[in-house]
Amino acid sequence: MTKYTKIILAGLFSSTMLVAPALASNVHPVTGEALAHDQTFTYRMLDEASSFDPQIVEDVDGSAIVRDLFEGLMNEDEDGNLVAGVATGYTTNEAKTVYTFTLRPDAKWSNGDTVTAGDFVYAWRRAVDPETASPYAWYMELMSLENAGDIVAGNAAADTLGVSAINDTTLEVRLTAALPYFAQMTTHATTFPSPQNVVEEFGSEWTRPENIVGNGAYKLAEHLPGERSVRVRNDMYWNNDETILDTVVALVINDENTALTRYLSGELDRTDIPAGQYPRLVKEYPEEALSFPRLCNYYYTFNLSDSGPEAFKDVRVRRALSLAVDRKIITENILAGGQPQAFTFTPEATAGFTVPEVEMASMSQAERDAAAKELLAEAGYGADNPLELNLIYNTSEAHKKIAVAVTQMWKQKLGVKATLGNMEWKTFLNERGQQNFELARGAWCGDYNEASTFLDLMMSKSGYNDGKFNNARLDELMAMAKTADDTTPIYTEVEQIIASEVPIIPVYHYAGVYMMDTDLANWPVSNVQQNWYSRNLYKLAE
Repeated sequence: MTKYTKIILAGLFSSTMLVAPALASNVHPVTGEALAHDQTFTYRMLDEASSFDPQIVEDVDGSAIVRDLFEGLMNEDEDGNLVAGVATGYTTNEAKTVYTFTLRPDAKWSNGDTVTAGDFVYAWRRAVDPETASPYAWYMELMSLENAGDIVAGNAAADTLGVSAINDTTLEVRLTAALPYFAQMTTHATTFPSPQNVVEEFGSEWTRPENIVGNGAYKLAEHLPGERSVRVRNDMYWNNDETILDTVVALVINDENTALTRYLSGELDRTDIPAGQYPRLVKEYPEEALSFPRLCNYYYTFNLSDSGPEAFKDVRVRRALSLAVDRKIITENILAGGQPQAFTFTPEATAGFTVPEVEMASMSQAERDAAAKELLAEAGYGADNPLELNLIYNTSEAHKKIAVAVTQMWKQKLGVKATLGNMEWKTFLNERGQQNFELARGAWCGDYNEASTFLDLMMSKSGYNDGKFNNARLDELMAMAKTADDTTPIYTEVEQIIASEVPIIPVYHYAGVYMMDTDLANWPVSNVQQNWYSRNLYKLAE
């Protein structure tokens, strides 16, 4: 058995550790910084969260809220390193197919009940149970949990999942294959515990403020859908004495320029910088305008299912549309926030990933445009028979600007007639998930820092393969990668298949482009996953 003691030490001695005398004197005990009396953090969200239920939430902003309301086995520190959560540590067998997590005995639910290994067993079974309809059930399959695939497919009972409570503080997990990054996957919301008695009592309404019971550093005090949600400190949290922020307010503001105005007027501590405004804002507010790499991609996905347009079944059409997108104009002229162009699905910032050579990346834009025209003509489209398509995106000024620019490129270079469709977030997710689209905006932020968190989306059975791309060789390669000592040649071939078959159009890889008040301290800019926890933040005295 191998013990991972370094992980635990990192979690127990975080830079935000506080003791009661330090709080009483309003001084940070480690840095000596003066703390503000009002420890309220207010930030902007683009859309309403998809859910506050750990097994249902599927968006980035919603997951950030869930990380405050619930706590999983492991957490991440400000640099993205694995640290202790509810689990104080874990051991593995020699084959690394059995993980045994030791849970802290002082972990409590917000109602005072003890968090037990059984709460994780219940939550994980709930995630794979088809009756739950978790949009992340496929993620539990990717974790290689014993019987997960059969349960998700409806061919086995949920209680056959490879997870057991040995006792209240010991959780045993059984895998079908050794995954070197398995423990990192437990930082994802889908693996967080759920309170069985509360879920069963209130059903779909169990996450309402008056009903919800969580085990995180904060409780949900208020929720006005489409407007705001408020989290307040959870006195029952095992590490409450080391938490500084008292209140966290998330405001839903769809318009990025409105959000910026409210930030500049002092209403917000953090907001996204509108597309194209970073160069100006970094000059005017050099200490507040930030740009740093993020583990996310931005792309368009083709509907290749039976409900998709016949034109997209022709790879020449897909390739032509991808070639004609001038990514440099999008990243430098429209966004202008340090985002790199994307010619692969996986971002360069991904740990251990070597960006492979793909033909398109080495071509000039003029060469790409010429090749695009030739391919589309070969496919039978031109002035007398223009290609027509519909493109959908969720409400956002930036998404609109990019979609308008891309469709103008297609029109000017290829004569394509494109119709744009703008949808509210939950409607958009449903339409895309049900293949009620032709071409749709897509974006993915890594659930863990390894290339498979992106490339698994291209597998035929992936829950987020909304375009229903199906390539047997890619499926085979991704299965091989689970047990390979060296994944580089495997991931290189997968990316080359994507570049050749073009199920998606990679556009750019994300940067975190924010306006951040200088009195908000300890934002994890070095964590490319941007898994942030409010309990690690604090407000400085002005």
